[in-house]
Amino acid sequence: MSVPTPGSSLLKTHLPASTISKLIVSWLVVAVFMVGGPTWLHAPIAPVVAVVCFVVIFATILLAAFGVVREADYLAHQLGEPYGTLILTLAIVSIEVILIAAVLLGPGENPTIGRDSIFAVMMIILNLVTGICLLLGGRRYGEQDYNFQGAIAYVAMTLVLAGIGLILPNTLSTGDGTFWPAQAVAFAILTIILYGAFLLMQTRGYSRFFVQPELGSLTIPMRAREMPPQAAEKPPVDLRGVIIHSVLLVALMLPIVLLAHDLALVIDFGIAAVGAPVALGGVVIAIIVFTPESITAVKAAMQNQLQRSINLCLGAFVSTVGLTVPAVLIVGLVTGKTVVMGVSPTETVLLLLTIGLTTLTFLGQRASALHGALHLTMFAVFGVLLFVT
Repeated sequence: MSVPTPGSSLLKTHLPASTISKLIVSWLVVAVFMVGGPTWLHAPIAPVVAVVCFVVIFATILLAAFGVVREADYLAHQLGEPYGTLILTLAIVSIEVILIAAVLLGPGENPTIGRDSIFAVMMIILNLVTGICLLLGGRRYGEQDYNFQGAIAYVAMTLVLAGIGLILPNTLSTGDGTFWPAQAVAFAILTIILYGAFLLMQTRGYSRFFVQPELGSLTIPMRAREMPPQAAEKPPVDLRGVIIHSVLLVALMLPIVLLAHDLALVIDFGIAAVGAPVALGGVVIAIIVFTPESITAVKAAMQNQLQRSINLCLGAFVSTVGLTVPAVLIVGLVTGKTVVMGVSPTETVLLLLTIGLTTLTFLGQRASALHGALHLTMFAVFGVLLFVT
């Protein structure tokens, strides 16, 4: 995603037409559903109405999410790494948490929506998107450099957080993949503390682990060597632009928040009507939320910025677990809703295989298209097992 250089119209006006268009369309859809939604989405919902509402809400949320990514990407270029990518990741994951909470608080019983969404994010981000990044980047550059210390730090966080949030509940005396209330409180607090400590170290003393290393000669294709080098000087931070784009980012996130409840109603109806797997709801949320960020990650890999792709992909999942697990547990405790976090035996195997493969992929200092093929195979296995059990 391109970001205008100093002196361009964007930095002069700070109000790009595309962003204004997204804002207007998103808020118009919100207004329409605030007026007519209670009537259209009142049970029983007509199938045609459900389909139309889903398409409109899905498209609007995706449109707003792309706007959020654009604004976050601007902030990323202004503030530099790892702050920029962190802003983008936290914005996207916040949207996911909002959507999950909306489904959990909906009229239907969805005790596994948090677990299903987190697991779907793992399969989509760590296998599908990471695989595409490695495959396309590897095909173009052969091998790509990255900072293995940062990648392994992400993997270590993934192992601990996913292990506590998704595997540990299956070993407890509750016997149904849930936490006892005291355990839920304790693990929610521990997860928040650990994730907060990780963010602090990522942006302070260990920020160098999450910055793209100098490119090696093997990662530069012949056609790229013939191109003139890009300017290394970083433009000064435009404080006024940062403030305005931060406001725009929040303004684009609000329609997603306001439409989340209506989307939850339609998803519940759709899954029940067609008899689809309950886990499909989590997959839908993951696709809606992470499509814009996934496109950004693939573009970064195609520009030989694999570290940024890693920050987006691995960082997105760490943020997903670090924020979603406490949020879901807290919502369950406050509302009295049952929250099932333990994954099934099959999902446990897929989870461990994914973490093991990710560890081996980023254990060295370079990755290739072969690693991408392995990750894509893992996602294909997940897709088969989602519908054929």
